[in-house]
Amino acid sequence: MARLCAGLGAGALLATGLSAPAAAGPAAGEPTAPREFVALDRFDPTILHEIRYPTAHTFVGDPIDGYEQPLCLVTRDTAKALRKAQRTFLARGYSLKVYDCYRPQRAVDQFVDWAKDLQDERMKREFYPEVDKSRLFEDGYIAEESGHSRGSTVDLTLVRLPAEPTSPYVPGEPLVPCFAPREERFPDNSVDMGTGFDCFDTRSHTDDPRATTEQRRNRALLRNGLERVGFRNLPEEWWHFTLERETFPDRYFDFPVHRDAVEHRRG
Repeated sequence: MARLCAGLGAGALLATGLSAPAAAGPAAGEPTAPREFVALDRFDPTILHEIRYPTAHTFVGDPIDGYEQPLCLVTRDTAKALRKAQRTFLARGYSLKVYDCYRPQRAVDQFVDWAKDLQDERMKREFYPEVDKSRLFEDGYIAEESGHSRGSTVDLTLVRLPAEPTSPYVPGEPLVPCFAPREERFPDNSVDMGTGFDCFDTRSHTDDPRATTEQRRNRALLRNGLERVGFRNLPEEWWHFTLERETFPDRYFDFPVHRDAVEHRRG
């Protein structure tokens, strides 16, 4: 686990002495974010980033539509709550690390189209080895709308400090089930949560009884710390949290994940 992690956000890249790659701004006519949205790395640069969806290391096997930069965009209320939780975790020797934050509706649409293509199972061995792809909708792993598109939902974990770098995904490398022992599954510098991120399996349920004592303790540490600042956990995914008092409880957005979407707004 000594290689640089693919998909790191600007905050984590700065910690390694590297700079984030340049990217063109959103295309002309693209929507921009409401003023309530911020880039988390500007709001709290201590929170680590490993934004997976701009890379090929996804359950789809391709980069995801709308993720033009490896950024965490959230509402300001969400960023404030995460910063408050981070201060508590830092005092205990941990850091939050985000995998995904705001998600454009076009990305959700891509997930839906992929789930309907039952022939595309390139990433099955890692992300859903024991789930028939035809059941992804019925079992609740894929839906036509996501709370992420409202800007107050985040996927995240905990990293013990000092954080170690983790290995980048190499397309075509052998895949290992996301619920394999920590030393066997895809490397992650987080504490052992029992499964990897985006693991479509009941072992990802926060209170799954098959988790070891250490894994249950780590999940509880994350959940309790976030609940104290106003988040609620999705019981089926240990990594998934939504701010109880959402800024936009009934709105779904489709602006691209790009710094210009929040820092160079029209109007």
